[in-house]
Amino acid sequence: MKTKIALITGGSRGLGRDMALSLAKNGTDILFTYHSNKEKANEVIKEIENLGQKAWTLPLDTAKTTNFDAFFREVSTVLESATANNKFDYLVNNAGTALYKSFVETTEEELDNMINIHFKGVYMFTQKALPFLNDGGRIVNISSGLARFSFPGSSAYGAMKGAIDVLSRYMAKELGEKRITVNSVAPGAIQTDFGGGRVRDDKQMNETISALTALGRPGLPEDIGGVVTFLCSEQGRWINGQRIEVSGGIFL
Repeated sequence: MKTKIALITGGSRGLGRDMALSLAKNGTDILFTYHSNKEKANEVIKEIENLGQKAWTLPLDTAKTTNFDAFFREVSTVLESATANNKFDYLVNNAGTALYKSFVETTEEELDNMINIHFKGVYMFTQKALPFLNDGGRIVNISSGLARFSFPGSSAYGAMKGAIDVLSRYMAKELGEKRITVNSVAPGAIQTDFGGGRVRDDKQMNETISALTALGRPGLPEDIGGVVTFLCSEQGRWINGQRIEVSGGIFL
C-alpha cells in the first residue's frame, strides 16, 4: 500500500509539531512548513524520521499569497524527487499567529495582517494546493474555540477563525465531487508558545482556564494531534463539513 503524505503549514512547533508527529506515528510521511526557525524544523524532521517515516520541510510565510505558486513548484520538485509523484493526500492549514488587543485599539494594519494569515492565506493556499491533492484526500483547517466563545482582546483573531469554520463548510460542499473531506478543528486554550506562551506561562490565565473547563485544565498539544490524525484516517472518512471543538469542555 502506498504511504500517504500530509502537508502541514506551521509544523515546526506547538500544535503543528504534534500534528506532524501524530500523523507520522500513524504511518504518514510529512511535508511541513516553517516560518523562520529552520533549526526547530530540522529537529522535527529527525523526530519524524526516528518514527520510521519520511519528512521534508520548506520555509513559508502564509501571509504572502504571491509566494504560493513558487512554493508549490518547490513542493512538486521535492515530492517528485522523493516519490516519483508530486501528489499528497492530506492538507492541514495550521500556521498562524496571535493578536491580543482590544477591538477599539486594533489598527487597520493589524486587522489586515490577521486577514492575510488566517483567512486569505488559507483560502488562496488551499486553492493552489488542490492540483497536488489526491482525489479522496482530506483537508483539516485549524480554527479556534474563540470562534464560539469570547475573551476580550481576541476580536480579530476570533473573527478570522469564525470565517474559517464557514469556509470549511463551503469547501466540503464544493470539493465533494473529488471525494475530498473538509473539516475544521477548533482547539481551546492550549499550553504552547503560541502568543508568547500566554496560556502556558501566565499562572493567573492558566488557573482561569482550568476553572472554566469541565476537565479542569488547559489543553496540551498532544490533545489535538490525534484528532487531526483521526480525521485523516480511514475511520474518519464520513466526517465532512464539521467544526470539531477540542477544548476539554470549556464554557459548557
